[in-house]
Amino acid sequence: MSHNEEIEQLENQVASPERQEVLIDLVNDDNRKKPGLWLLIGLIAVAVLAGAGILYYFNTSEAEHTRIYEFTASIFTREVLFYICVGLAAQMVDGALGMAYGATSTSLLLGLGIPPAIASASVHVAEVFTTGASGISHFRFGNVNKKLFLGLLVPGIIGAVTGAFLLSKVINGDIIKPFMSAYLLILGIIVLRKAFQHKKGKSKTKRLGLLALFGGFMDAIGGGGWGPVVTSTLLSKGRSAHYTIGSVNAAEFFISLSSAGTFLLFGAITGWPVIIGLIIGGVIASPFAALLVRKIKRKPLMIMVGILIILTSLRTIIMALMHH
Repeated sequence: MSHNEEIEQLENQVASPERQEVLIDLVNDDNRKKPGLWLLIGLIAVAVLAGAGILYYFNTSEAEHTRIYEFTASIFTREVLFYICVGLAAQMVDGALGMAYGATSTSLLLGLGIPPAIASASVHVAEVFTTGASGISHFRFGNVNKKLFLGLLVPGIIGAVTGAFLLSKVINGDIIKPFMSAYLLILGIIVLRKAFQHKKGKSKTKRLGLLALFGGFMDAIGGGGWGPVVTSTLLSKGRSAHYTIGSVNAAEFFISLSSAGTFLLFGAITGWPVIIGLIIGGVIASPFAALLVRKIKRKPLMIMVGILIILTSLRTIIMALMHH
């Protein structure tokens, strides 16, 4: 039996947590069997950026060259190593579990003292790259249920744009920081709970639009949560992992793009060292995440990630309360 036939056979059976876990593994294996697609995306991106950089450099003045050098020097500081480690850790988690990139990276960034708006904006800019590659893979391998994808897309974008706008222009970062950490603590509990989840029969998902609206809003304003909120809810209703993960991940690219675009429009994207660090860390971690999936069972990994998010969020809450 071929890999695709095995996926199709499991997809047609009654959904259960055990089958969902098997399907997650099969879908992830399917994506990893085509490394050429990821390599091609990376090479095209590097070529476009390098070409644009060369053209820009040779068409600018000496004073502009000095400004470029100073900007580059301001980005690649010692602090970038910390952000690379954050990106590396978050991508390892996301590659192994299929979720929690935003929750992991934002909780770690807030713990390092990054302001909420910059933390969320940086995570979403970095996620544009990771979710873009992931979304292309899922479309390519037929993992997207178009009806579910479209049902999530528009409400998710509206929620993301609203959350990003409020965090950029309306809400005070110092005031919201402990609330963001409390939300991330709840996401950590969701991940932890999912590790111990028992069997559940299939039931219809009601108010899909409201779920996507809430997921997109909380993802933008809380720096993560689209996967833990939307994917976990849909899977808990007994939906098959094959189409659920593919559809939610494909929609996540547009959610991240909408959040990042709104942050950019309203001037919240200023933490370029954070963004560069997250992207570099994510690129380095991608192949190791695939190896991690094979070496570590999902349940203990989810327990570790849940505890990590909970502890870092608690630390940020305690620090914020002490300052007040």
